[in-house]
Amino acid sequence: MDRTVIAYVIYLLVSIGLTVWVARTLSHNGRIFLSDVLRGNEKLADAVNHLLVVGFYLVNLGFVALYLHTSDTIDDTRGIFEALSSKIGVVLLVLGVMHLGNVYVLNRIRRRGAMDREQIPPVPPQGWTAPAAGA
Repeated sequence: MDRTVIAYVIYLLVSIGLTVWVARTLSHNGRIFLSDVLRGNEKLADAVNHLLVVGFYLVNLGFVALYLHTSDTIDDTRGIFEALSSKIGVVLLVLGVMHLGNVYVLNRIRRRGAMDREQIPPVPPQGWTAPAAGA
């Protein structure tokens, strides 16, 4: 079997495995965060969480597929490791950037929700006060 094909197979297995692991971790821990952001609306939190996971899979697996091709020929075992280290390193960086992007957006949504909750007075107004005569 050609060494380039071996590198492709290993790259796909590791990259897809890492993508699935990160997506499951984000899904599991993100659900709690989304529930807080969406004020306890569990159904909406589950739906948004699922949509985010699907988008995460599409973007990352699409990148893995596009980044599969290599123009270099791999002549020895050392070449396999060199090709894999650079390719998997880039995939890890993309996964990290996607994760940080998700956390940033969700944190912005959470802050906006917290600010909206602070706008509502804790006790409704109980009456009307006439303005002072000298004002």
